[in-house]
Amino acid sequence: MEPKASCFSLVSFVEKFHRKTFKSSNLALQTIKIDSETTIQLWMPIRSSKTTICKPSLVLIHGFGFNPLWQWYKQVKLLSIHFSLYVPELIFTGKSTTTSSERTEIFQAVSLGKVMETLGVETYSVLGSSYGGFVAYHMARLFPQRVERVVIANSAINLRLKDNEELLKNINFEKIEDLLMPVKASQLRTLMSLTYYKPPFAPDFLLRDIIRTMMSDNREEKLQLLKELTIGKDNTVEISQLHQQVLILWGEHDKLFPVEKAYELKKLLGDKVSMEVIKKTAHEPQLENPKLFNDTVMKFLSSTTDDKNE
Repeated sequence: MEPKASCFSLVSFVEKFHRKTFKSSNLALQTIKIDSETTIQLWMPIRSSKTTICKPSLVLIHGFGFNPLWQWYKQVKLLSIHFSLYVPELIFTGKSTTTSSERTEIFQAVSLGKVMETLGVETYSVLGSSYGGFVAYHMARLFPQRVERVVIANSAINLRLKDNEELLKNINFEKIEDLLMPVKASQLRTLMSLTYYKPPFAPDFLLRDIIRTMMSDNREEKLQLLKELTIGKDNTVEISQLHQQVLILWGEHDKLFPVEKAYELKKLLGDKVSMEVIKKTAHEPQLENPKLFNDTVMKFLSSTTDDKNE
């Protein structure tokens, strides 16, 4: 049964501070209509800023279920100093929407590519976390002349059907949507136990608030996104090697996508791949150790091609 809405939402209250962090990082929320069917909302540089023109562009792509305010609030302050940041809400998150019947992560990638083209951004790097890493990979594959560098964080592009089956068996869940789209506090608590090295204290009322404020909107459409994922459909892995320099970042104790997937992915993506495993973190290293995460991303994106080939 759906929890009753309360007059005060702690989640909404905290989100206001994340929103202020984005605004103080020279970012403004804009809505871009990319075609007759699809509209994308994203945080992007304030056009009046003179420094924006001189910076390389970076797209931050959030994971499944949570909006980018919660995914990247510990990154935007630092990264916005060095990059022109573009932080989209993926389709059916926030006010990004479509009337198209397409629901795959490839469609998400194509849509973000259209956004950047519409904005006149010719080249950019991408950083994607989890589901956002799926999208980042496809952007790099589909737009090799535009995407310069790729950061994939805790994103098992090499996921197999049996991986999810084993995960569900271990946690005694019947369906993956029960885990990724929880309706009960107990389900969300299980998800947090998999995604955090040290799960934060969260009483049931707070978990219910998270579900109500962040996981209830566009629920049916989000379930369709899970159903239409091309990754993890069967036990074969089809990965195109990327021509760009790639950094794989992974939390050592990720129980959703175990770190063994990272080592395999490194071999599959080609010769231009480096990898960093962040200790004492799980599926959200950008939240559990933001300093090391940010420093590693900065070093990779700021280095020259020759540096990465050494």
